[in-house]
Amino acid sequence: MARPHLLLALLVLTWAISWPVIKVGVTTVPPIWYGVLRYVLASSCLFGLVALRRELAVPPRSDWPLIAVSAVFQMGAYSALTGLALTVLPPGRASVLAFSTPIWVLPLSAWWLHERPARSGLFGVCLGLLGVVAIAAPSLHSTGSRQLLAYGLLMAAAAAWAISIVFVRRHRFTATALALAPWQALAASILLLPMAALFEGALPPIGWGGAASLAYVGPVATAFGYWAVVEVGRHLRASTMSTALLAAPSLGILLSAVTLGEAIGPSLIAGVVLIGAGIRLATTAAA
Repeated sequence: MARPHLLLALLVLTWAISWPVIKVGVTTVPPIWYGVLRYVLASSCLFGLVALRRELAVPPRSDWPLIAVSAVFQMGAYSALTGLALTVLPPGRASVLAFSTPIWVLPLSAWWLHERPARSGLFGVCLGLLGVVAIAAPSLHSTGSRQLLAYGLLMAAAAAWAISIVFVRRHRFTATALALAPWQALAASILLLPMAALFEGALPPIGWGGAASLAYVGPVATAFGYWAVVEVGRHLRASTMSTALLAAPSLGILLSAVTLGEAIGPSLIAGVVLIGAGIRLATTAAA
């Protein structure tokens, strides 16, 4: 069991590093174009990995709805919304709210899958919402409208990922999750391409900062991250994974403070604690 735990630790570190790296990237590359290039790179790496494993094949028709939902919500919408938010917010705060997805899974599962939520899970959702308010509270003034909009984009991103998670829970896989991953990433890049051209115009020249950011986020944070999630999920319990992944935004805050000078104030600390406790209660109730 040492290998899955080591892989999980690498996954947490990889995703924590990705937030300040994406922040650097979207300052030089428009955020939707950044998502297009990110998933082009990720799909190329994933196609290569699946081919090496001799699992490369056109997905069966029964799995195409899953590919569409994942491409639209988990990848396309999540990447575009978080990228837009990071043009305004520091990456530490953004990562905490973007990782609040498990909080939204519980009410979605109750509504869509007719699962009866436990009281502890509902209490966790309330704690998570309080954490969101705590983090966004400093922006509740007339000059903070752009920040409030950015926080709203992050909440929409977390909800989009939650929709994909709930859909996956009711989907019956024909191909493996890893075999479908490159097709999901490719579909996400195709979906984002016309949006980038429409809203952001032609792709501008990419400087060294943007190129270095994409070189990390595409192959490492996205392609390796997706493979690691699938691989770790084969060996460890979902509750163990979800609890461990709580460390990613906290570590991301520290990295952002060290590398980009992000301020760590009482509201951010309170938000991290409340959202972390809420996710813990929500995921334990779901398990």
